[in-house]
Amino acid sequence: MTHHLDASLRALQRDPHFAPVIKKYGPAKLSRPNLKPGDIFQSLCRSIIYQQISGKAAASILARFRSLTPRKEFPAPKDILSLSDVKLRSAGLSPQKTSYLKDLAQKFADGDIRHTELDSMTSAEIVEHLTAVKGVGEWTAHMVMIFTLQRLDILPTGDLGIRKGFQKLYGLRSMPDKVRMEKLAREWRAHASVASWYLWRLADEGKR
Repeated sequence: MTHHLDASLRALQRDPHFAPVIKKYGPAKLSRPNLKPGDIFQSLCRSIIYQQISGKAAASILARFRSLTPRKEFPAPKDILSLSDVKLRSAGLSPQKTSYLKDLAQKFADGDIRHTELDSMTSAEIVEHLTAVKGVGEWTAHMVMIFTLQRLDILPTGDLGIRKGFQKLYGLRSMPDKVRMEKLAREWRAHASVASWYLWRLADEGKR
């Protein structure tokens, strides 16, 4: 993976729009802290917990969620299914997210989510497969493909940060729609996951 990531970085460095952004932010990091690489269940749990709340609040809830079971490892599907809703909500989870995590755990336990087969699926097939879980939409599936499966050609055009990043990168008057983003990305589309990392950095500029 590192070899392919480096190849994407070199390709983007040849792009006049991305070159100064890469120089400013350094190499992209397509991994999540404190999560085991390739672990789809962990990745989906994290995505559900992080939905619609600040990163700081979500990190706190995730830490409490991880401590609900005595084992040092991340809670397994069977662990979540053994916990009551009250216990899960004690970590700070909303009733809706509690139901999402229970549904996710059940689908993993039943084998409905064929996580070992995801590498052999197309990106469209992965989106269709994962969005069968309550609380998992296209955006979450894209995040799994970028940060867990580490596919290099994912462009999450529905992400607000990506749209803002495009606007800044290309000096657009307004945020572009999917069609325009795909057109602008044509020359570097095969490296879209790495490009997205830099687009997020651009979108975050000025927030702090």
